[in-house]
Amino acid sequence: MQENQEEDRIIVEHVYKSFNIYMDKANSLKEKLLFWNRNKKEKREVLKDINLTIKNGEAVGLIGVNGSGKSTLLKLMTKIIYPNQGKITTNGKLTSLLELGAGFHPDFSGRENIYFNASIFGLTRKKIDERIDKIIEFSELGSYIDNPVRTYSSGMYMRLAFAVAINVDADILLVDEVLAVGDQHFQDKCIAKMKELKEEGKTMVFVTHSLSTVKDFCNRAIWLSNGEIKMDGEPDTVIDRYLEEIK
Repeated sequence: MQENQEEDRIIVEHVYKSFNIYMDKANSLKEKLLFWNRNKKEKREVLKDINLTIKNGEAVGLIGVNGSGKSTLLKLMTKIIYPNQGKITTNGKLTSLLELGAGFHPDFSGRENIYFNASIFGLTRKKIDERIDKIIEFSELGSYIDNPVRTYSSGMYMRLAFAVAINVDADILLVDEVLAVGDQHFQDKCIAKMKELKEEGKTMVFVTHSLSTVKDFCNRAIWLSNGEIKMDGEPDTVIDRYLEEIK
């Protein structure tokens, strides 16, 4: 049965998220006794009443200055963290690249981590066996694939994580700034692969400070400011307004 092309992949309804920020927190028992009034905390509201729907096949760029809530929203979509209020619904298999090496065991080799990581995303041993060469080839790690990942640079982590994430048959791909790590050649290769996945009808949401990438790749941009959606629409229009604001 053909998938409904208008299916809502991600639905965010009245989402609020706040964190407690502790000021001069006392760490030891002695400090707690001597400086009992240090444990003051401040409630910081990061997201305020966020409502949006992302449809099947959309490529959405989340833009905004640091601290605007972009990465927090992406983490909520992956259910790494949960909202204080509201609800987020995702329809379809989801994969994410939010923190380099998340899910990798430092003492396992790159090859072993491919099996470990891909199995978390639901691939069987047989399917991983069928794709392992393709994953290693895309990562360009060569003989390093059999070294422990604790010996990898941040760029090598990104290559391996991206190579796994694009080979697990996900319907939704979430990416947070990891494409900023590594050389230009591999960044270009990742963007080309994401365009290929976009043409296949995959849904993508990513956080980036590269506005040119959003213009080139996305068909929608969402501008977050102080935890609220300031503008949501066609990338050129949203980015032009955003640049006017931050001048």
